[in-house]
Amino acid sequence: MSTSGKTATPRQPGQDSHDLARFGYRQELERSLGSFSSFAAGFSYISIMTGVFQLFGFGFGAGGPAFIWSWPLVFLGQLAVALCFAEMAGQFPLAGGVYQWSKQIARPVTSWMSGWIMAIGAVVTAAAVAVAYQVILPQVSLAFEIVGGASDAGATTTPNGAKNAILLALGLVVFTTLVNIIGVRLMAKINNFGVAVELIGVTLLIVMLAVHIHRGPQVVMTTAGTGAGHSTGYLGAFLVASIMSAYVFYGFDTAGSLAEETKEPRRHAPRAIIRALTAAFLAGGLLMLVGMMAVGDINAQQLGTLGMPYLLKSTLGTGLGDAFLVCSAIAITVCCLAVQTAAIRLLFAMARDGRLPFGKHIAKVSPRSKTPVAPALITGVLTIALLLVNIGNQRVFYILTSVAIILFYIPYLMVTGPMLLRRLRGEWPRPDHGPYLNLGRWGTPVNAFAVLYGAAMTVNLAWPRASVYGNDHWYYQWGAIVFTAVITAVGLGLYLRYRRGVAAAAPLELVPET
Repeated sequence: MSTSGKTATPRQPGQDSHDLARFGYRQELERSLGSFSSFAAGFSYISIMTGVFQLFGFGFGAGGPAFIWSWPLVFLGQLAVALCFAEMAGQFPLAGGVYQWSKQIARPVTSWMSGWIMAIGAVVTAAAVAVAYQVILPQVSLAFEIVGGASDAGATTTPNGAKNAILLALGLVVFTTLVNIIGVRLMAKINNFGVAVELIGVTLLIVMLAVHIHRGPQVVMTTAGTGAGHSTGYLGAFLVASIMSAYVFYGFDTAGSLAEETKEPRRHAPRAIIRALTAAFLAGGLLMLVGMMAVGDINAQQLGTLGMPYLLKSTLGTGLGDAFLVCSAIAITVCCLAVQTAAIRLLFAMARDGRLPFGKHIAKVSPRSKTPVAPALITGVLTIALLLVNIGNQRVFYILTSVAIILFYIPYLMVTGPMLLRRLRGEWPRPDHGPYLNLGRWGTPVNAFAVLYGAAMTVNLAWPRASVYGNDHWYYQWGAIVFTAVITAVGLGLYLRYRRGVAAAAPLELVPET
């Protein structure tokens, strides 16, 4: 990697706003986030104590201990994507992240679709994260099992467990919506606190589990017979289990989405993207590895049903286990907060460009909170509506999870794909790339790997497997494909309706600095 042999010098107050003006925008959002807040936004979106705690049971149940090999494989694929995004973040420090990056290097229809699909994906992701409360809180106290009893605690596959998951999720979404309306400073304080708790909690948890280790790392070679029933043997089981890792490793682009609220975003955002992804890989990988080496009965059925909460409480005891589950609940809270925050900036950016109906109203920033209030209300209401529609649906957990990932992987491809074409034409990096992150001679192979990985994982996620989506109703089994197709068709219809605004939002020529 190269930085063109130069070092980015710190910017003076006001220079970030001047930089933004060169893209044709004025400073409306409050620019108050520092380096740690930028990192925290990406890390809390990935959130080890959300994703690993939420879906370890799914991965373990689908692929046995050997499912952990999907962790480094998915990380390498997403690291290639993150490196491409880091280059873009250094060049285009604009709210909206993926949408803005696609707008600069792709056709108008591509950038519109990237923003549209990702906006829907963010709402689905917020719902998928929010239902994770059900996996954690009722296992801390049955007081959180509002619907059902002890047999439903921590479960999403029972009728009452599914209903309770929605009720807990609704409370969380109302909270995150209010915080995002109040302003970015409060959001950042809560998010920074949550990330600090998560980092400390994960570190302590790894150490305490390590004290209880009584089997070697060879446990990761055990498939537990999960290949049975798959036409391709263990490969089929492994591909299903890899959904767990794919669910955790996305959302690292959030640092780019908050660029207009970050000080020196050209310098901090690229670093935050890479650091958030790498920190999550190290912490999550060690947690799962040490956990499987420490748990008393590696063949316990509960590892595939109750997952990480069961592993902790059976290994560390109820008291310590509950303490770490509380840390996980905090992580889930700030994860949902970060997901909605990124979605709000995406809607704001698209509305500001005239790419959404009632764009002027949606893009209006509150003079008091310096926050776009309408997008906060829209994302909150849509997430609540999605949760209510699925109340009592015992499959909502994994269906929401799979669809959420797909609706991010596709927009990611709408950046890495056009970026690769520009590299092959010699149009990227641009001559005025400057002192910011440049992949240099590694750019083309890294970019190509990012595209191949993204396409392959999208197919893997959408594949209508009975083991993920069931096979008793076609609309469940083919739900991911049908839902994605409908979202795409509606997006294309809106593009045709508002393409004049889309054309007006074409990438602007950067005004030279004087």
